[in-house]
Amino acid sequence: MTTSKVSDIDISPTGDFNDAILDDKQDAAASSVAAKYRGTATDQKDMMTLGKKQVLRRNFRFITMLGFGSTVICSWEVLLPVFSFVITDGGYGSLFWGFIAVTCGMLLVYASLAEMVSMCPTAGGQYHWVSEFAPPKYQKILSYMTGWLCATGWQVFLASVAFMVGGIIQGLIALNNPDYGFDRWHATLLTIGISAFATLFNTALAVRLPLIEGIILILHIAGFFGVFIPLWVLTPRAPGDVLLQFTNNGGWPTTGIAAMIGLTTPLTALIGYDCSVHLSEELQDASYTMPRAIMWTVGPNATLGFLMAITLCFTGGPIDDLLETSTGQPFITVFYNGTRSLAGANTMVAIVVVCLTSCCISEVATASRQLWSFARDNGLPGSTWIAHVTPGWNIPLRSVLISFVITSLLACINLGSTTALNAINSLGGVSVLSSYFITIACLIWRRLYGAPLPPRRWSLGKFGLWINIAALCFLVPLWFFSFWPLAQPVTPQNMNWNSTMFGGMLIVSVVYYIAYGRKVYEGPVVYVKRDE
Repeated sequence: MTTSKVSDIDISPTGDFNDAILDDKQDAAASSVAAKYRGTATDQKDMMTLGKKQVLRRNFRFITMLGFGSTVICSWEVLLPVFSFVITDGGYGSLFWGFIAVTCGMLLVYASLAEMVSMCPTAGGQYHWVSEFAPPKYQKILSYMTGWLCATGWQVFLASVAFMVGGIIQGLIALNNPDYGFDRWHATLLTIGISAFATLFNTALAVRLPLIEGIILILHIAGFFGVFIPLWVLTPRAPGDVLLQFTNNGGWPTTGIAAMIGLTTPLTALIGYDCSVHLSEELQDASYTMPRAIMWTVGPNATLGFLMAITLCFTGGPIDDLLETSTGQPFITVFYNGTRSLAGANTMVAIVVVCLTSCCISEVATASRQLWSFARDNGLPGSTWIAHVTPGWNIPLRSVLISFVITSLLACINLGSTTALNAINSLGGVSVLSSYFITIACLIWRRLYGAPLPPRRWSLGKFGLWINIAALCFLVPLWFFSFWPLAQPVTPQNMNWNSTMFGGMLIVSVVYYIAYGRKVYEGPVVYVKRDE
C-alpha cells in the first residue's frame, strides 16, 4: 500500500494535537455504530483506502437515496417560484428551449461527478476529489478553496429555499387577503420556523430519515400530478408558437442576452445533484449505488421539471399580467387564473409549500454533512468542535445546529434589506457551479497528465475525457451569466450583488487560509492509501 502525498506539507503542532483529539472522538463514535450500519465489505475497504473512520450510520439504500436527491432539488417545485426570472428575461421560448439545453449540459456534469464518487465515495465530495486529482503543486490550495465553495453554497442554498417557502406563504396570504402588506418580519419568522422544522427531522428523527425521504419521494411525484393535471384540464391553452416567443423585458440590447440571463431559471431547477454525494458515508455499497442514484435522480426529475416548464408555457398567459401580480409570485396567479377558484389555487399552492418544506429537510442533511466533512479535514474555524459526532447519535449534530443558526441569521438580514438577502441567496448557485468547474478541470488534468485514475465501479469508459471537456465548456457561459442582473438600467435595488458576495467569500477564505488554515489543513489526499 502507498499513501498519496502533497509535496511540502507543513504540519504544525497545533494541527497534530487537534487531529489527536478528533481521532479519539471519531474512534468513540465509530465504535458505537452498529454492525448492520457499517456497510458492505467494499464500503469498509473504501473508508480504509480514503483514510476515514465510519462514524455515521449507513442506513440509506438506492430507493431512499433516490428520494433524497429528488427532494433536495425539487425540480418541478422550485421552477415555480423562480418562474419570474425567465418571464423577465427570455420568455416562454427561453424556458422551453433553455430547459432542454441546460438538461443536456448538466447531464454531462453529473456524469462526470458520478464517475468520481465511484472512485472516492466520501462525504467530502468535490474538495476531496480536487485534493486527489489536482496537480500536486496546487492540490492543497485548490482543495481548500473548493471546500469553502461547497460549504458556502449549501448553507446558502438551505437559507434560500427556506426563504423561498416563506415568500410563497406570504403570496398565498396576499391571494386571499388583498390588503396584506408583506411585512419583512413575517418572512423572517417564516424562514426561521421552516428551518427549525427541518432541523427537528434531522436530529430527533434522524434515524428515520431514510423512511421520511421515501415518503417525501411519493409526495414529490403525487404532488406533481396534483398541479399538472388541473392546469392542463382547466386552463385555456396558448397556441403552439408560444414556444418560439422570446421576450426582453429586462431592457437588454439584444434578446439573445436576455435569453442567456433567463437560463438561470432552468439552471436553478437542475443544479445541486451533488447533494447525494455528501451522504456517501451513509449509503450501503456507496461506490456502486451512489453514481447510479445520481444519474437516476437527474433523469426523471429533469423530465418532471421539463413537463412543468411546458405547462407554464402553454398555461401561463400574458407575461405582462404575470409580472404585475399582487401576490409577488407569478405562478400563484397562473394557478388562480387557471382554476378560477381560490380553493383550487390554495390547494395547489399548498402542495408546492409542502414539497419545498420537505426540500428543506433534505437540504439540512446535505449542508450539515458538507460542513462536518470539511471540518473533519480541518478546513474551517473551530473544526475540531464542529466535526464531533456524539456516540450513539451517529449524526453530525453540531453541524446540523450550526446550519440552523446560519439560516436564522441570514433570515434576519431581511429585516434590514431584502436586496441584501437576495444577493446572499444568489451566492449559492455560483459557488456550487464553481466547485463543479474546478473539480472537473482537475479530473481532465489527471486524465491527460497525471497518474492513472483510481478503480471505479461506474465508468464513462473511453468517452470520459470528452464528456469532461464538454461539461467544462458548458459550465463557463452559465457561470458567467449567473452574475448578471435581471434588468437595466441597473440600480442598487435590482443589481445582482452576486459578484460582490462571491468575491467577499473568496477574500475571507483566503485570509483565513493565510493566517491559520494553511498550518492545519493538509487536504484529504495525505490520508489516502491505494494499492500500487
